[in-house]
Amino acid sequence: MDIFTSMKVGASALKAQRMRLNTISSNLANVETTSTPEGGPYKKKNVVFRPVGTAFEKQLDSNLKGAVQGVQVQRISADERAPRMVYDPAHPDADPQGYVAMPNINVMDEIVDMMSATSAYEANVTVVQSAKRMALKALEIGK
Repeated sequence: MDIFTSMKVGASALKAQRMRLNTISSNLANVETTSTPEGGPYKKKNVVFRPVGTAFEKQLDSNLKGAVQGVQVQRISADERAPRMVYDPAHPDADPQGYVAMPNINVMDEIVDMMSATSAYEANVTVVQSAKRMALKALEIGK
């Protein structure tokens, strides 16, 4: 494994965590959205990660390079749980009984996920910076 592999793996994690943070931001921005173009309230989005590489690449990598893999976003899926029903007869989207279908988003869960994504992002920035420092120190040997 060369030093650029560490940077490549760290960069893939940075990209994946950035997408996760964008998704969390979207969830928090739409916590009160009761009407969407698709109809109904906003549905919470979840990011699903997977290791980079196909099965063949994975097998070859595990045999030749020591099974170092990056990460990528496999998909962003919508949470299909039932919406939270809130009694608010004055709301324009209220049903005849006075209930409004609200997005099923827990703000505290989103904040915990945001802190986790931020920590993972910072850890991967440290990985990339460490690999960069190691490469620079290796170049100083030749001076």
